[in-house]
Amino acid sequence: MTKARSVGTTDGELSLARQLTTVPNLLSLLRLAGVPVFLWLLLGPEEDGWAFALLALSGVTDWLDGKLARLLNQTTRLGQLLDPAADRLYIAAALLAFLLRGIVPWWIVALLVGRELVVGLALVVLRRHGFAPPEVTYVGKAATFNLMYALPLMLVTHDPATTFAEVAQPFAYAFTAWGAVLYLWSGALYVWQIARAVSRHSYRPA
Repeated sequence: MTKARSVGTTDGELSLARQLTTVPNLLSLLRLAGVPVFLWLLLGPEEDGWAFALLALSGVTDWLDGKLARLLNQTTRLGQLLDPAADRLYIAAALLAFLLRGIVPWWIVALLVGRELVVGLALVVLRRHGFAPPEVTYVGKAATFNLMYALPLMLVTHDPATTFAEVAQPFAYAFTAWGAVLYLWSGALYVWQIARAVSRHSYRPA
């Protein structure tokens, strides 16, 4: 874990304005702009098909912005913050809508939201000690991937009148449970990494 450096320093880091205009970050901003639309589609007209399409488009742009960042050599600190933020907001929006519509049990939402609160507080402590946020782990990516395709399945199974819904239901619950386990596990890993970095920084041998 490295010490945080301000944007635009002498190490050649792009200014904030230039970071915002890179192609990968523009895609991430587009994904973020879609979050309120996604939530409205689920809670307003309940246009689940359009909500599913928007979530799928978000997944494609998520893959594309990472690919373009490496291809165009436009990997930035801002992009490393925007990308996971967009994932978390889509998951949070879906969980909120599903909770209000009775699609997922409240305890799943409580566990995942609790994880976000704990990690968020740990990140605040980390920043106060001058460290940059830790990189997204493989477990974290796997958790997000699981939840991003498990939650649409949960939406499909909400209509029990179709044969597909009956067949998909056990898979939806299994993937959601596994995604939740991975999400909690990744949160524990982040907290462990943060606690380790902070304790090493705080220790001053005589």
